[in-house]
Amino acid sequence: MTFHIGYSDDMGSTNIIESTELRDQTRIFQDRKHAGQALAQMLEGYRDSSATVFAIPAGGVPVAAEIGRELNLPLYAAVVSKITPPWNSEVGYGAVAFDGTMRLNEALVERLNITQKQMEQDIIETRKKVKRRSLLFQRDQAQEALSGRPAILVDDGLASGFTMHVAVEALHKKSLSQVVVAVPTGPIDTVRRIAADVDRIYCLNIRSGITFAVADAYKHWRDVTEQEALDVFGRL
Repeated sequence: MTFHIGYSDDMGSTNIIESTELRDQTRIFQDRKHAGQALAQMLEGYRDSSATVFAIPAGGVPVAAEIGRELNLPLYAAVVSKITPPWNSEVGYGAVAFDGTMRLNEALVERLNITQKQMEQDIIETRKKVKRRSLLFQRDQAQEALSGRPAILVDDGLASGFTMHVAVEALHKKSLSQVVVAVPTGPIDTVRRIAADVDRIYCLNIRSGITFAVADAYKHWRDVTEQEALDVFGRL
């Protein structure tokens, strides 16, 4: 694979690292494990360094685990969850991170006609979910030891990027030396927005076009269960 830094356009996004060979392609990765192995090649400069890999559960865990294994880096969890209305668990109008950081998509809140009462209840439920998952995934993590070290934040792909933005915001509060994002795939506009908030973003498969689905980058795609993600941590 060829890794190209930045774009030759007026954005000047020199902290975006992509594979020019994979631009706008689909069905590239066999599965999340394969995607993690490919990302590890791109992240070779972090091998045996002081960096820590942070996985966003659940889908980001198998990707991040391969990066950590290939580069001999420790794997941690960065638990983040979408705030969703009770009638549609796929539509996230906000997100909550492991440290309580929260962000709302005000435009989507208005479009969905979410009442203040409903929003408050949804936030309470999301905070409970994040707290429960954090206890499961982070029980053995010495978070205080991460200050001053680079963090590589990993998911299985970007779509709107809203959840990733909240995860990045939470990590910025930890006095890390760098916050880097690494994802197998993402739409060009989202990649650019994330790039504005991090030191560097690695994205193998950047795609343009009107529609985008993370699953289209994979030949074999299914949801990762919470237990499967926990099992990955248990095997490390």
